[in-house]
Amino acid sequence: MSAREVSARLAGRVSLGGEVSVHRLGFGAMRLTGDGIWGPPKNRTEAVKVLRRAVELGVNFIDTADSYGPNVSEELIAEALHPYPNDLVVATKGGWNRPGPNQWTHDATPAHLRKAVEGSLKRLRVERIDVYQLHHPDPVVSLEDSVGTLAQLKSEGKIRLVGLSNVTQEHIERARRIVPIVSVQNRYSFADREWDYVADYCLQNGIAFIPWFPLGAGRVAGQTLDQIARAHQATPHQVAIAWLLKRSPIMLPIPGTSSVKHLEENVAAASMQLSDEEYQRLSQVPQLAATRG
Repeated sequence: MSAREVSARLAGRVSLGGEVSVHRLGFGAMRLTGDGIWGPPKNRTEAVKVLRRAVELGVNFIDTADSYGPNVSEELIAEALHPYPNDLVVATKGGWNRPGPNQWTHDATPAHLRKAVEGSLKRLRVERIDVYQLHHPDPVVSLEDSVGTLAQLKSEGKIRLVGLSNVTQEHIERARRIVPIVSVQNRYSFADREWDYVADYCLQNGIAFIPWFPLGAGRVAGQTLDQIARAHQATPHQVAIAWLLKRSPIMLPIPGTSSVKHLEENVAAASMQLSDEEYQRLSQVPQLAATRG
């Protein structure tokens, strides 16, 4: 990779509900846990170093969830970064139960969400959560009941801003009738654009779009991706991040890793500038099959 400044600040900024803005390249803390997103990391010292290095590199948006570990990711963030820098936004999520490694079951009942928020407050060592996201609509619980609970917790001062994850445009519209929605987090990359229309809706309505699995495009690291990466003396993953940043000004990628070296590589993508022609070539890559997350 060619020498370039490594700073998340170079990605520009995106607003969260008009109340706060963050650098447009964040960090997803799911991969700091053990295999199967279960238990502690294999190397706790390295995990703490990754979080601290991310902040040093200008990352001021960190995404996590109570289900990562469970609880482990939130605890690591507090261990590494509390007391938090003034400009750091920590977003977390709730709405899943974790029976075991790689196992996820819905629970977005009001009682569960209230308990989840209280737990996250304690583990993150804060009195108010910056951004709290419904992790996934529960098929057996009214979305209005789930989002209504988050709205109540916001009015009680336990949540500052509300976001959604794994949702359709209809979900977002229904939720916005209850409480302002500042972010939407769906699976998305240049080779996985099922949620293009949701990203467009977010742009039209000033909602930050947080693509999870943003490096899934690396699974189709074919000729086009490799050629563009070589032209920029970059890695395929860096090109995938650069595509997301060019896709929309409300895009907030959160590539995650458990390695300081990979973190630095990911953040370096903030300085990459794809040409319009390169962007279009990548946009025409055949799409990945749906991936659960």
